[in-house]
Amino acid sequence: MGEVFQRAVVDTHRLPLFCFFVALIVTFVFTRINVRLIRAEVRWWFKNVSVGETHVHHVVFGVILMMASGVTALLVWPASEGWLAVTAAVFGMGSGLVLDEFALLLHLRDVYWSEEGRTSVDAVFVAVAVTGLLLLGARPLGWDDVTGDFWLAVLVLAVNLAFAVVTLLKGKIWSGLLGVFVPVFGYVGAMRLARPGSPWARWFYDDRPGKLAKALHREERWRRPVIKAKIAVQEFVSGRHMG
Repeated sequence: MGEVFQRAVVDTHRLPLFCFFVALIVTFVFTRINVRLIRAEVRWWFKNVSVGETHVHHVVFGVILMMASGVTALLVWPASEGWLAVTAAVFGMGSGLVLDEFALLLHLRDVYWSEEGRTSVDAVFVAVAVTGLLLLGARPLGWDDVTGDFWLAVLVLAVNLAFAVVTLLKGKIWSGLLGVFVPVFGYVGAMRLARPGSPWARWFYDDRPGKLAKALHREERWRRPVIKAKIAVQEFVSGRHMG
């Protein structure tokens, strides 16, 4: 196992990224365990941090850690990969704290345990998925696959980006993100019907009732069960939300 880690992570100079990845996941898991115990009012566990009557959300500590690690990385640059790994781990801890309250930043109000709070879990899942793909060696938009003529490479990258953006506009978040790293997902997602309520559906389906009806049928038949399963996973990881 040590030899595999050496070849796959250390020799490829991905140790800082690996430390960020692990720190992000561990911090998110620990934070969710912490807030669930606080919510359950367990006597032997920590309480919410407050200054006077002001509840200090953990996103504040996340921002501090991200700032501290970023500035430290700039100060020690160029440094050994070990130092970069340390700052990357601290940055991953800060990122985990910030993304765990992504919904607070998005809605500008405390929606942690409400239905809107699931956005935070989605944000963490996306960050983990993207970082995992980068750690496995994936490169955005097929960057490693384009060689030779410069303008041809630019064209290929632009086309891959366009398909990924169209897929995202059609409301297919995971397909769009995967399309950034594996372009075929973007091609397929861009060619298929948009999800109802997505920007693409609002722009192009309002005057095409046939397509809108077909999109609604697919949403009800195929997407709803997937959403229910996703919510079940989210609440298993993060705790049950209200509403």
